Amino acid sequence: MPTWHYSVKLEDESKIAKAVRYDIPVSIKYMREIAYTLKGMKLSEAIRFLEDVVKMKQAVPFRRYHGKLSHKKGLADRFKWPIGRYPVKGARYALEVLRNVEANAENKGLDKDKLVIIHIAAHKGVTLKRYMPRAFGRATPKFRRMSNLEVIVKEVG
Repeated sequence: MPTWHYSVKLEDESKIAKAVRYDIPVSIKYMREIAYTLKGMKLSEAIRFLEDVVKMKQAVPFRRYHGKLSHKKGLADRFKWPIGRYPVKGARYALEVLRNVEANAENKGLDKDKLVIIHIAAHKGVTLKRYMPRAFGRATPKFRRMSNLEVIVKEVG
């Protein structure tokens, strides 16, 4: 089993809380866009945003993986980028990690109203490689991509 560490080293860990989730069954492309959108947000605001994404009331701006995607209402006003999607499955898992880091912060004695996401990163996880037999002795690959999500919040103010 390989060892794993957070991709950020911080000196003073008394005012921060961390959480990580491995092997999320969502493509890294979706998790990357969610993580990029949440970075720098207050934790309560990020949780509210992801709940709206799950309800399909708010779209996530897709900045890197936006080929042939349509514009979504209200994105350009809030994020200065009109192209987006509703990654409901990825938002559910990211919401789970944010609630986990909120509980970790509360357990550490931090004020949850002052928490800000200072680091959030999505990393490529394992790929389950399967093959589906086809006609005439051929096979089609059926890859299941996973991703890992890490979050670090800090008490500000």
